[in-house]
Amino acid sequence: MKTIKLGTRGSQLALWQANWVKSEIEKRNPGLEVEIVKIKTTGDKILDVPLAKVGGKGLFVKEIEEALLDKRIDLAVHSMKDVPTDFPKGLHLAAITEREDPRDALITAVRSQESGVRSQKIIKRFNDLPKGATIGTSSLRRSSQLLNIRYDLKIVQLRGNLNTRLKKLDEGQFDAIILAAAGVKRLGWADRITEYLPPETSLPAIGQGALGIETRIDDKEINKLVLFFDHPATSIAVRAERALLKRLEGGCQVPIAAHGTVVADSSASLNTPINEQLHLIGLVASTDGKKVIKDSVSGPTDKAEALGIELAEKLLKMGAWDILKEVYKTEPPMQGGAS
Repeated sequence: MKTIKLGTRGSQLALWQANWVKSEIEKRNPGLEVEIVKIKTTGDKILDVPLAKVGGKGLFVKEIEEALLDKRIDLAVHSMKDVPTDFPKGLHLAAITEREDPRDALITAVRSQESGVRSQKIIKRFNDLPKGATIGTSSLRRSSQLLNIRYDLKIVQLRGNLNTRLKKLDEGQFDAIILAAAGVKRLGWADRITEYLPPETSLPAIGQGALGIETRIDDKEINKLVLFFDHPATSIAVRAERALLKRLEGGCQVPIAAHGTVVADSSASLNTPINEQLHLIGLVASTDGKKVIKDSVSGPTDKAEALGIELAEKLLKMGAWDILKEVYKTEPPMQGGAS
């Protein structure tokens, strides 16, 4: 039996994702075995420092990509929100899987009426959190948007695996935590979610909810093997989001968000084929949440990446330039031209 090697991070969620990819490949290829190779990344090693302060891009993929280039593994699976917009020479994104729920999820603390006795969740919605509530999140994107709505909130850094974060919540360290709904649902903890935050409250991270399969460009066999994973509508939307991110040269230090959806063209007549349109919303915010620049664009799906760049340019002209300049502490991407 032939064996191929799949590289992944070693977190509980990453292993769930890798095992799902393994299962789908083996299901379609009975004579093939997929061996999972766990690789510790820089982001996994640094747990006591906020990612925004670590700096750099690709904190959760760099070592995995090195293994791909060295041919220690044949393919890799990533959460798309962790994948930088630029790839090392010789590597590419071979497929983007169908998106899970892209929203952020609010999970509130379980409070007891009597010491040591768990009771029902008292607060279930973001708007009902008390003044000065302590919120756990590792994301500048989330914290900036929430502070824009509720400046009274106390945002505290929260890192670690999902079960670690939930444990800290249950220990009483937070009034609530914010997580990506997709990961919570994939691990079977959807019943812990007390509210799915709408995009109007917390616009998702670029690529949130989708998985990416990365391979060597010249490995025709593996590229053909994973092609079935690519979900056209998700791929279109995520590529538009990533085009916006690339134009803004965004990393984890900057609160940038975008979410694309593919919808039927409402202007199409009954006598013409239904054309699909891409609707893309984008956002750039200051880290303190005092300034949020937000806009949207729509257009044909075959112009997805161009639409992402168009929206980035709109945000820059609306004032995102000033936010980026302050955060980067240097000149951000040039306006009106390629970066």
